[in-house]
Amino acid sequence: MSFFFKKKHSKSGTPKQTRSSFQSVDDVLKAANDSCDFTQLKKKMNNQMMSFYYFSSLVDETQLIDEVVRPLQELEHLDEKDMVEHMNALQMKPLSTADELERDLLTGYVLIRGAQQWTHTDWLVPLKKTEGRQVSIPEVEFSVFGSKESFVEMIDVNINLLRTRLPTSDLRLKKLTIGELSKTTVYVAYLQSVVNEKNVQTVLQRLGNVEIDQVQDSSIVLQMMEDNSASVFPQFIDTERPDRTAASVAGGRIAILTDGSSQALLAPVTAVEFITSFEDSFLSWPAATFLRLLRLAALFFSIFATPLYVAVLTYHPEIIPQDLFSTLMMSRRIVPFPPIVEALFLETTIELLREAGARLPTKIGQTIGIVGGIVIGTAAVEAGLTSNVLLIIVALAALTSFTVPIYRMGTTIRIVRFPFIIAAQVWGLVSIGLMFIFIVCHLLSLTSLGRPYMAPIYPFSWRDLKDTFVRLPLEMQTHRQAFLQTKKPRKFQTKTVRSQRDIDDGY
Repeated sequence: MSFFFKKKHSKSGTPKQTRSSFQSVDDVLKAANDSCDFTQLKKKMNNQMMSFYYFSSLVDETQLIDEVVRPLQELEHLDEKDMVEHMNALQMKPLSTADELERDLLTGYVLIRGAQQWTHTDWLVPLKKTEGRQVSIPEVEFSVFGSKESFVEMIDVNINLLRTRLPTSDLRLKKLTIGELSKTTVYVAYLQSVVNEKNVQTVLQRLGNVEIDQVQDSSIVLQMMEDNSASVFPQFIDTERPDRTAASVAGGRIAILTDGSSQALLAPVTAVEFITSFEDSFLSWPAATFLRLLRLAALFFSIFATPLYVAVLTYHPEIIPQDLFSTLMMSRRIVPFPPIVEALFLETTIELLREAGARLPTKIGQTIGIVGGIVIGTAAVEAGLTSNVLLIIVALAALTSFTVPIYRMGTTIRIVRFPFIIAAQVWGLVSIGLMFIFIVCHLLSLTSLGRPYMAPIYPFSWRDLKDTFVRLPLEMQTHRQAFLQTKKPRKFQTKTVRSQRDIDDGY
């Protein structure tokens, strides 16, 4: 759990409710009136004065006039019963407490105050503005095959995208509110007949224990819920793809959707899933297996290429073939720095170019990344600050780090590379081996929602290996992953379409 935010552990899985300072409805209206966007609209209808209170920045005023004010003005006889009947489609509800009024006004409701003789004089009707970004193609997880829709910042749209892909009453949604100031809505989605109930309770309890003033994005929720927030390895997958979210929920995982965020969080997950792309499921199994093994090789190259260069040139030059050794020495003949300084200089330069490219506008950022890398690299070699061999190695290591499909894991790979480079300077290959053992032990100790992070390697499971580093044919993947401990381990029966006779086989 997070070391940087205070959390209270409670038996309930509901967020802590804050005590309001408002004692009455008039207190709420008086406080709201201090804001310039708070509006009070008074209309005389059938000799009765009706008042409408709302925040103009949150409420669709056109809808208010067309669907509330004008229909009420057209009524021959206006009383409480007639108003409720005409406004029934808008989900009107009577006001209960001052706390409810404060919360609803700030989420796009309109307060309607009727005649004093009515049973309920105060009513609330939701008329929230629905302006926002339209559903577009995924920008971070783009794929050639599959859906071209991505989540947006509006939670209702995201729920719609998820339910469209899982049109079953078995899909459960739990709603929570997090943030003392932001009052951010968070939904927990899962399949009741499939998911492990312990995982659901763990998610609800961790969300309920969160105490923070503002939640701007799902990344804040992620940091508050991770099993080990001190680790650089992500323990949740965040995705912008509704199809990946639906597939994960169908597989027995839990999805967490946050209002204002275009990313869904998926848990529990394993380390292997961070090198798998959702597009793999749309390819033939030989192609998907090849790409996964290619990503795995690229991952190891990205981490170990530069450290091995430092270790071999510093401590183990005898293992280099004579022809290659001559080439390396020729490239370093005018470099005044030891390999460790040379490597750190180039790696830091690459990271600076990446960061600069990410912070600048898109077109300028792409130009800085490409042109800057070429110009600085060429100038560094000509000035004798680095060798051209190391420049090629560092460039390839940076390139291979982009093959990791999940952005957070790609960032982790970039960070982990530096400790290996420093370790290579200490005892060479021995230090690299010790650092590798330390990383493996750390990964073995990690969990995601209490489930082993290194499954199915540890604990070992033959069945789950069918969809890890290799991807066997779909007809062989009959079970959900064992580490999830789902209620329904089997996804489908072993019999496949291929076992049936085609029409022409009998002739």
